[in-house]
Amino acid sequence: MANLKYSLFIFLGACSYGILASIVKLGLQAGHSVPELTGSQYLFGLLLLLLSFPFIKKTKITLKQTAALLLTGASLSLTGILYGMSLDRNPASIAVVLLFQFTWIGILLEALYERKMPSKAKIISSILLIIGTVFASNLINSGSHPIQAEGLIYGLLSAVTFAVFIFASGKAGKGIPTIQMSIFITFGGLLLVAAFSGPVLISGGIQLEGLWKFGLLMALFGAIFPIVFFAIGSPHLDSGLATIVGSAELPAAVAAAMLILGERISEAQTFGIVLILIGISIPQFTLKKAAKNRFST
Repeated sequence: MANLKYSLFIFLGACSYGILASIVKLGLQAGHSVPELTGSQYLFGLLLLLLSFPFIKKTKITLKQTAALLLTGASLSLTGILYGMSLDRNPASIAVVLLFQFTWIGILLEALYERKMPSKAKIISSILLIIGTVFASNLINSGSHPIQAEGLIYGLLSAVTFAVFIFASGKAGKGIPTIQMSIFITFGGLLLVAAFSGPVLISGGIQLEGLWKFGLLMALFGAIFPIVFFAIGSPHLDSGLATIVGSAELPAAVAAAMLILGERISEAQTFGIVLILIGISIPQFTLKKAAKNRFST
């Protein structure tokens, strides 16, 4: 039961990150650039988290823990940057499929770290997730588009960095209060974005051109919710399972595109979403069955 509870936190964090894509599209349509949107996302995210700092439980953390949390945040923001560069060079359906290779990459990271083979449930789950991603991203019906090799590389790198984020979020902050941990992770993300975006983070557009509205929404759905929920759930699950549950991002992104942007969901996409949800569910049923067997013995 505890595993299911923490899986739900990962699920909610992934869903909130999936909604982010629709908010970014609205921001781009309003005339803002990717650096402006990403920069405001982490800037407002950090400011909102800092507002709660005087009221939260805190603990002393070591320099090593601080560095690990900052790098965890940097891996998440780097995912957004690399994914944006992939989208800029290739069709969205290709970029999404490349990003979602994080499923098997995350399971591979766990296998290397634990020095043991993944379970059959995780292997079956990852296969269903990959097939479901192809359908849910509408890759089959996207037609023929020119593909740039650079975009493929950026897309695969975004998958690696997202897998690293999920893996590290379960290891870096054990024993640290959730909000305190989230502040350091968000700050790490902001530092990396600042290195890429430069002075655009504090441009006058935040006040004069309405960027702050998108910044606040992106801070909630792209920084605070996913980071906090992953910080709660990841330390209590193995990274392979957290990676699988994190695949809920794509169904959430497709649903958000339908509800927020008015995009139509095809039958193939619906089929893909069902496959992804089945893939997420398989390890949960396996864990529940194993726990029941232990209890009965």
